[in-house]
Amino acid sequence: MGWHTAMSRRTSNTTTREQGFVRGLNLFDATMVVIGAMIGSGIFIVSADMSRLIGSPGWMLVAWALTGVLTITAALSYGELASMLPHAGGMYVYLREAFSPLWGFLYGWTLFTVIQTGTIAAVAVAFARFLAVVFPPVSENRYLVEPIHISSRYAISLSTAQLVGVAVIALLTWANSRGLEYGKIVQNLFTTAKTAALAALILAGLFLGWSASAVKVNFTGLFKLGAYDPALGVAAGSVFGLIVALSVAQSGSLFSADSWHDITFAAGEVRNPRRNLPLAMALGTTAVIGLYLLANVAYLVVLPLRAIQQAPADRVATAMLQAVLPGYGPALMAVAIMVSTFGCVNGLVLAGARAYYAMAKDGLFFARAGVLNKAHVPGWSLLAQGIWSAALVLPRTYNPDTRTYGNLYSNLLDYVISAALLFYILTIAGVFRLRRMRPDAERPYRVAGYPLVPALYILGAAVVLVMLFVYRPATTWPGLAIVIIGAGVYAVMPLTSFRRPRRVNSDAETRRKTRRG
Repeated sequence: MGWHTAMSRRTSNTTTREQGFVRGLNLFDATMVVIGAMIGSGIFIVSADMSRLIGSPGWMLVAWALTGVLTITAALSYGELASMLPHAGGMYVYLREAFSPLWGFLYGWTLFTVIQTGTIAAVAVAFARFLAVVFPPVSENRYLVEPIHISSRYAISLSTAQLVGVAVIALLTWANSRGLEYGKIVQNLFTTAKTAALAALILAGLFLGWSASAVKVNFTGLFKLGAYDPALGVAAGSVFGLIVALSVAQSGSLFSADSWHDITFAAGEVRNPRRNLPLAMALGTTAVIGLYLLANVAYLVVLPLRAIQQAPADRVATAMLQAVLPGYGPALMAVAIMVSTFGCVNGLVLAGARAYYAMAKDGLFFARAGVLNKAHVPGWSLLAQGIWSAALVLPRTYNPDTRTYGNLYSNLLDYVISAALLFYILTIAGVFRLRRMRPDAERPYRVAGYPLVPALYILGAAVVLVMLFVYRPATTWPGLAIVIIGAGVYAVMPLTSFRRPRRVNSDAETRRKTRRG
């Protein structure tokens, strides 16, 4: 009897099935998906840009604390939606039920075209970039296919780093198509490893790398107003300038803490989802935000702010570890980030395909994406996601002035930050709307501190969104263009039964189906 056969028997004996899915994720597994999808490469890099924008060590920590408040309040609010609508699809389902099928589709459209697939591409190539530190033949400048220009500013290429990125996507797509148990094992293993690595980085900074000179520079006048990035176009040292800098800086920190809700896409595979989904999001986001804050404290006790701002290639964690362990820092950090990014890609791959499955069941995605394979996972949906993610690895941007190449997915991810925030605000507004529309619906978990907690997120995220539109228009308005294109696609789609009011299974029906499973 092979490993796969034994694992399949164990799964069938210990889980229940609902609509073909296997409920194989317990609370620990679900929390690992939350943590694993959140921790990628961002925490090791984005503090450099944030420190340049804000210009003050104390206010940089405040920026991360604001990210924590926004993330945790959002997770608590989503918990109510998850307990009320514990179906595969997550945000797609919440927007559909709270507002209309159109809003559900627009989120799913943006998720597939850029948000999820672009993040998968970005994190997979990040894995390759750090592999290059320990294995130099992997490089973005070592081409198997030289850049082929399709316009003056865009090209397509295949470097060894791009090839590794595509291979990571293909491997994890294949592993997850073999069944939930495979994806779960990879997720638990790599999330545990990278959480331990991040904790070790923090301890190394706090106890081995403590620099009296860095502490004196950074913590003397900790909250002194800094000279903000002149690109913001506001007066340095003003309160308003500080608000702008903190808001714009959220684009980096929020991205680093994003994807915490991905577990809701896989709600159909979580045991006791009405309890475990809210709890997993609360536990996972709190743990990650705590680690992120401590990581930034570790950076500040080892490196003076200027060194953080000028870290080579923005690799703050690498610069810190190099200061702690000269000669070994870059290689150790590279291995840690490879572990982190590999686990992150797996979590994104596992979760995202379930959203497209839910869309397909409603007639708003390719029909085959709504079919489970023999392993009880949406194999075709995983394949479609993998192909598009791999395709996003190949296009390159080109700057004719400097004659340098960038990556198209990086631009796309910048563009959709504003759109993602808009969808988050709408989803949390759905908590208020559904309480009014369906006051008698079963809600095993109700958001603590209602209505203050969801209102706090909506207010904070709205301020950040407005500041991004005003002070980062080049990277925010295109996000709305992607959403508007989605509205056009929806308008020309053939009318289906889904376009009429849709009846969702009642809570009693869901419980009966679960018992029959």
